[in-house]
Amino acid sequence: MSKKDSSVGAIVAVAIFSVALLGLVIWRTIARESNKIDIAKYDVNSIIGPNDDNGHLGDNVEGDPNAPVLIFEYADYQCSGCATAFPRMKKLVEEYSGKLALVYRNFLLSYHQNGTAAASAAEAAAIQGYWSDYASLLFANQSVWASASGSSRTDMFSNMFRTASKGKGDEEKFVKDMNSEDVKAKINFDANLSKGLDITGTPSFFLDGEKLDFDGAGARSEEDFLNFMRGKIDAKLNK
Repeated sequence: MSKKDSSVGAIVAVAIFSVALLGLVIWRTIARESNKIDIAKYDVNSIIGPNDDNGHLGDNVEGDPNAPVLIFEYADYQCSGCATAFPRMKKLVEEYSGKLALVYRNFLLSYHQNGTAAASAAEAAAIQGYWSDYASLLFANQSVWASASGSSRTDMFSNMFRTASKGKGDEEKFVKDMNSEDVKAKINFDANLSKGLDITGTPSFFLDGEKLDFDGAGARSEEDFLNFMRGKIDAKLNK
């Protein structure tokens, strides 16, 4: 091969590489843009149903969606504080039967190894109608799956799905849904909803747009937590 041919070949190779690189840059730009959602068209203080932006997976709700009091929780399934708060909130929903509902939204903390995987599992369970029981199992067994990886993590999540669904769920569909674009869209949607809110940690609770700050109320024990929430709920009911 002549030097001229070699030079032409090198130029062509560089050109092909440049086009491929440009394509990659464009793809990444489009991907980043696709993660941006116009949340202005959504009321973060109301239950949001299935839509194109959330992968047609609406808010997960504990209690009656038509209850006069809605408390919105932004949480991470691998957060220890969230694991403590969740059964307490379920207790309040039962106590205020028909008057209170908890709306759970994903707020993932980047330093949690399996926070995203757990959220994906919970949303996959929600698709088949088992979100509440599955979320309870995730929180109760947090220390078991928190550092798991690969197939062992999938096995753990699948076992919990069988328990939550009492063996009636479609396990193959559950695993498939865990990795679906719809579930990814739902988790991304929740992240976008949280951007305009004053969230510095998890769990964070909101009622009528007001952040419920436990620190100021000294809410440390379960009874302190419950009484603090009861005060907020009663005030809303008595308006």
